[in-house]
Amino acid sequence: MPHRHLLRTTVAAALALAAWSSHAEGPHWSYAGHGGPMHWAHLDAAFEACANGTRQSPIDIRDAVKAELPALGFQYGGAEPTIVNNGHTIQVNLPAGQSLSVGDKTYELLQFHFHTPSEEQIAGKHAAMVAHFVHRNAAGELGVVGVLIQPGKSNAAYAPIFEHLPRTGERITVDGLKLDLPALLPADKGYYAFEGSLTTPPCSEGVNWMVLKTPVRLGADQIKAFRRIYNANARPIQAANGRVIKESM
Repeated sequence: MPHRHLLRTTVAAALALAAWSSHAEGPHWSYAGHGGPMHWAHLDAAFEACANGTRQSPIDIRDAVKAELPALGFQYGGAEPTIVNNGHTIQVNLPAGQSLSVGDKTYELLQFHFHTPSEEQIAGKHAAMVAHFVHRNAAGELGVVGVLIQPGKSNAAYAPIFEHLPRTGERITVDGLKLDLPALLPADKGYYAFEGSLTTPPCSEGVNWMVLKTPVRLGADQIKAFRRIYNANARPIQAANGRVIKESM
């Protein structure tokens, strides 16, 4: 049986492994109550984009314009993950060596994490969950691929994650655990593309979003396992403010 190596850290230390970027952890924020999304901009001056930004995420994806978008070139393989509960989500950190090419840009995959329900909507409807695959290129630009998740049969590719979900403040490695990263993605890589932001404080803009049109399926028990830890960790839909949403042909 694989052996889990669990390092119990303080919540503050775990939160330093932010779900999005290397920004220093500021004041406590959450998805409800006084630290919830409606108050993020008032918690710290560095969070002002959460209220004042014009290219905020997530959005309702509708009225997309068909376009000749570059294919998403996933250079993914197997990888040994570290699974972290950072106080806001379950995040899967990955070693270097996994990349994504989009046109003339190449991004390195840093980590992926989950939200329920999906933060994005498609024509006004949420999916049960979403996985956000966070990449960064040499210029420091973030490229995030959203993989929508709907209920279905148990998903063997995701099983190693959902069988080892850590508690808050824990990070776990498992002897012999290796993820088949290509199997985490749907076969059809058609996508929507738009400019956006981080969906957590500090809500920084300039993020290149690519949301796959085809969802993957997880078993009901897998979805429930995540929701026992995070029942709702999605930022509300933000105004599109006239931005163009492109859809691959």
